[in-house]
Amino acid sequence: MFKRLLDLTLVLLSAPIVLPIVVLLAVTVALLTGGKPFYSQLRVGKDGEQFRMWKLRTMVKNADAQLESYLQKCPEARAEWDSTQKLKKDPRITPVGRLLRKTSIDELPQLFNVLNGTMSLVGPRPMMVGQESFYHGRGYYDLRPGITGLWQVSDRNDCGFGDRVTYDNTYNRTLSLRLDLRILFQTAGVVMRATGH
Repeated sequence: MFKRLLDLTLVLLSAPIVLPIVVLLAVTVALLTGGKPFYSQLRVGKDGEQFRMWKLRTMVKNADAQLESYLQKCPEARAEWDSTQKLKKDPRITPVGRLLRKTSIDELPQLFNVLNGTMSLVGPRPMMVGQESFYHGRGYYDLRPGITGLWQVSDRNDCGFGDRVTYDNTYNRTLSLRLDLRILFQTAGVVMRATGH
């Protein structure tokens, strides 16, 4: 109950600052890349229920279709994707998208997900539906996925996808207001270092 209250309080307090930023970034993305500035995708939520997660679009159009074609042509990229479910040098990312990802501000629209209760400010990073077979743990399913979490302020880009299980289980086991506040504070440092990709 208190975790949800913290989420709502912080989102509503930040809304007057965040909303104009999101609008400005959406216009910038639309002008520089064409097409819709927002991107949504089905993700796995609490208790395994699916929900639609929102982001500012950082990739070219038809990025999902282009991924498989690229992975078939590049065995090194296939190995990296199979291990981490991410690519450090993803050819689908636009120039403006690269900046948005490095600073993690492409995830600001997920505050809407926090507001509607499908996500929390702090929790496990939301899995794509197709990633469940790679994930062997229970902690994730007990929690609302988060915009940030223990994994983001720890290894983030330096661990395999399966290693996230350890972070999610640890977070689930040690969940507290103090831990959430610590993770939120550390997230500010991660964003300032611009380590996203």
